[in-house]
Order: sequence, then C-alpha cells, then structure tokens
Amino acid sequence: MVERENPLDREIFKIIAEVAKSEQQRIFVIGGFVRDYFLRRPSNDIDIVVEGNGINIAKKVAKTTGIKKVSVFKNFGTAMLHYKETDIEFVGARKESYDSNSRNPVVENGTLEDDQNRRDFTINALALSLNEEDFGMLIDPFGGIQDLHDKIIRTPLDPDTTFSDDPLRMLRAIRFATQLQFRIDDNVFEAICNNRHRLKIVSMERIIYELNKILKSPKPSTGFKLLDRTGILSMILPQLADLKGVNSVEGKQHKDNFLHTLEVVDNICKTTNNIWLRWAALLHDIAKYITKRYDAEQGWTFHGHEYVGSKMIPSIFAKLRLPMNEKMRYVQKLVLLHLRPIALSLDEVTDSAVRRLLFDAGDDIDDLMLLCEADITSKNEQTQKRHLANFQLVRQKLKEIEEKDKIRNFQPPISGELIMNVYGLHPCREVGIIKNAIKDAILDGIIKNDYNEAYCFMQKKAEELNLVAKK
Repeated sequence: MVERENPLDREIFKIIAEVAKSEQQRIFVIGGFVRDYFLRRPSNDIDIVVEGNGINIAKKVAKTTGIKKVSVFKNFGTAMLHYKETDIEFVGARKESYDSNSRNPVVENGTLEDDQNRRDFTINALALSLNEEDFGMLIDPFGGIQDLHDKIIRTPLDPDTTFSDDPLRMLRAIRFATQLQFRIDDNVFEAICNNRHRLKIVSMERIIYELNKILKSPKPSTGFKLLDRTGILSMILPQLADLKGVNSVEGKQHKDNFLHTLEVVDNICKTTNNIWLRWAALLHDIAKYITKRYDAEQGWTFHGHEYVGSKMIPSIFAKLRLPMNEKMRYVQKLVLLHLRPIALSLDEVTDSAVRRLLFDAGDDIDDLMLLCEADITSKNEQTQKRHLANFQLVRQKLKEIEEKDKIRNFQPPISGELIMNVYGLHPCREVGIIKNAIKDAILDGIIKNDYNEAYCFMQKKAEELNLVAKK
C-alpha cells in the first residue's frame, strides 16, 4: 500500500464539495472507495455520507453536472447517480438499532461518527472529508488503516453485537477475507461461530449474493474453508460439507473429496470468469458422499456419482434460490458429463466416442474440457503432465471430428414428421425407434450426416419393423 495521487483529485469530488458548501451540510466519502484507494485497487463505486439530507444533495449535484437521471430510494433514504462511468450513492448519516427477529434496522438521523459506528468492518469505516475546512482529511476512528496494513478483518464495535444485529455481516467478513486474502481477527472469528444460527433470519437471496462473490474471487477455497470452519457451510450447502474426511479400510484410503473439490474450483478460476462453470466445478463431485463404497478388490469406488450428482443439481439450485433456467441445466450437464473426456483420455480415442461426446456436450464442450483439466489435482508432476497431454489428444480429436462431421448440436436429417408422412403413422414407438437408430448410426460412423444416406437407412430400419411406405 504505497501512497500515490490524491484520491479526491477527481472532478466529481470538487463538484460535490461545492454543493455541500452552498447547502451548508457536512459531507464525506466513506467505505469501499476509500479502502480500495489505500489497497491500490480500482473502484468505480463511490459512497457519499451527508450529515443531513443525502437525496437533496444528490439532486443538487445532478443539476450542477447536467445529469438527467437520479435514482431515489426513499425507503432507504438514498439516491444514486451515474457520472463518467462511476456510480455514486448519496445517503444521510444515520444511526441504527435492531430488533432480534430482523436484520432491518430502525434508522435515525445521525452524525458521521454514528454512521462509522454502524459500519461492518474497520476497513469499511474509513472516511475522507469533502468539507472546505479539512478537505481530504482521513477520519479513521477504529484503526482501519492499520488493519489494512496488517491484512486483518475486525469490526468497529463488539463483534457479537455486530453480527447479532446484522447476521449477513458474518458472510461479508468471510467474503472480504477471501477477496482480499486477509485474516479474520480471532475474536471476530469466534463471534461468527457463536452467532451463525442468526443467519436463519437472512433471506437466501442475500446469502447467495455473498456466496457468489466468494466464488468470483481469485481463490474461492479460502472462503469455503472459512465457511466450513465456522459451521456455516453445513447450514447453507450441507452436501458440500458432507464430502469432508477420509475413510480407511484395510489400509486403503480415498482422497478428501472436499479438499479436492476446492482445488478444482481454484484451478478453474485460473482459466475462466464464468460463474456457472465455477459452480459446476464446486458441484462436480457432490454425490461422492452418497455413492461411496468399499470393494475388497477395487478399493474405494464412487460409481455413478456423475449421474446421481446431476440429479441433485435442481434441488440444490432451488434451495439456494439460484436460477432454475438454462444456467441450472448448464451446470447439470457439466456435472453429468465431467467423466466422459477423462474416460476418453485413458482409453483409445474412437471416432464414435468423440462424436457422442460432441453431440451430448454441444456448445459447452470447451467448458467441459476446461473443467476436466481443472479436475487434475495430482501432486505428482509427471502424472499431471501425462493427463494434460492426453487431454490435448482428446481436444485435437474433437476438433478433427467436428470439422469433418459437424456433429456439435446437429439435428438428424430425417425428422419424425417425415417418417410419419412416409409410412402413414401417427406419433408412436416405431417413429422414435427409427429416429434414434438414424442418430446412433450417424454418431457411430455407420452413415454420414447426410440426407440421402439417412433416408436409405430409414427405409432399411422401417423394413425391419415391418413398416410399409404409403403409395
């Protein structure tokens, strides 16, 4: 954290300061923008606290700058405007009190000191003055700057009170520790453990927002290990917590599937920002706890965990209030297919197997290959190199087959409607048999993905079923 140019050199701060002066109201920049300045992190979100009416100041600033749109949220006493790629939120300084059955506070007008007291963490309570008499002065009542240097997450006030009042702050502590790679203060960590039951009053939508922030960080494993250590993970995603631990029978052990999963997630984060691919990595082995068996000859097995896991995805998404649309189906597909490229890499790669993988994966084949490569967590460097080399062969074969046969997302050239017209049928079992036979023949390389060849194959199959074409 090296000092650099004045954080308040931006034109917008001078405009806000002039408006505050003319309105005779004290005003400050607070929170994430100030924190990120000292961390040398880019920030295009600015929070402004006004000792007075924040909405009124926002409207005056908009008028001064020619901004047409001001979003006003009267229930929260806030207003937001957009200025040169920056979102600026204005709020009146306030103090809060809480009811034990709700995380929605009773709000009263307050001072900057009151507002800093209600902040979640010391590093988010930092403020810079925009007032003429002390413009640019840092107000740091809780030692937030030192905590930035020490890379530690602390609360301004007693952490038990902080987390009991607003339990979501426990997840925010873990999220900031993950994003910034900071340590959570011991007293704060203990308070999270003691108050985790209070998360029951928080909506799942708010919880999943923080969980997604953790998953979007460069190293999500930090957050998920903290969630586990605090006992929160078993409340939110017990299926993941169930993967923990190693069983041993007759000296044979399996790996810790929880730690393996987190390695896969960290690996995938090195290659993609796709949040749903990260979810697929987090859930790819989710059914291993259910399918775990010991066999005297084979040792530990997890047969069918990809199939069982894919069936678990809809209920997990529903509980977590994640989208029950194509995003869920994408994750479900990758969980189901994640062993297929691995099997191809270990066996002789046949054209038929590659065609079927292309057909089943469709446009998600590249993401599937990224997931499979991330799934290599062996500590043996030679083993890693061998698996990656095998995957390169699979990738090359996928490319060759796709260029030659155009299998990805293909539709068989003979439709069910055509079959019914030719043979005078209504929708029935025979139509499905012929359609699937044509599809399989193309995927197995028996015929080309060509109308004439498929039509001839249809005639042959219909003859086997004793079907006669209409005259």
